[in-house]
Amino acid sequence: MKIEKNKMVSLIYELRESDKNGKVIEVLDESRPLNFVFGTGRLLPVFESNIESLDAGDNFSFNLVPEMAYGERREDMIVDVPVSVFETEGKLNEEICFVGNEVPMMDSQGNPINGVINEITDTHVKMDFNHPMAGVELFFTGKIIEVREATEQEIIGTQHNHSCSGCSGSEHSSCSGSCS
Repeated sequence: MKIEKNKMVSLIYELRESDKNGKVIEVLDESRPLNFVFGTGRLLPVFESNIESLDAGDNFSFNLVPEMAYGERREDMIVDVPVSVFETEGKLNEEICFVGNEVPMMDSQGNPINGVINEITDTHVKMDFNHPMAGVELFFTGKIIEVREATEQEIIGTQHNHSCSGCSGSEHSSCSGSCS
């Protein structure tokens, strides 16, 4: 059975930075495959286009340049947030506010967005809201494990959860672009 819209797909992959010799970013094996309903917007469209029409047992290998994946790093996504946002009763909350911590925030429209704290001063906290894989060329190799008809319940389930994080579910280490 070929991969097409509304088919349940199970696949494994190794994700590397840049090319086949790049740093390993993530490995999903048969004990923890990626399972998703194809064509429901849960993966990067270009990832799906690279596996469309493959059958169970087929191997795949492809690169995604940043523009096709998570975009280039943007300086305008690095912002100074007033330190008062991280204060509790006038004192910096050091359990949340420390360099390197990823903090869930909201953008100006109230949408959830994660930012990493890069610097803390007396007046502001410098946060990077770029996707962790922004500016990174991705190289996928993998294998399609199973393709089957998706159940109506599986298809309906994909319509109710569109809070895409860009990753396959294990925080930012995976980057096939599925929603959580």
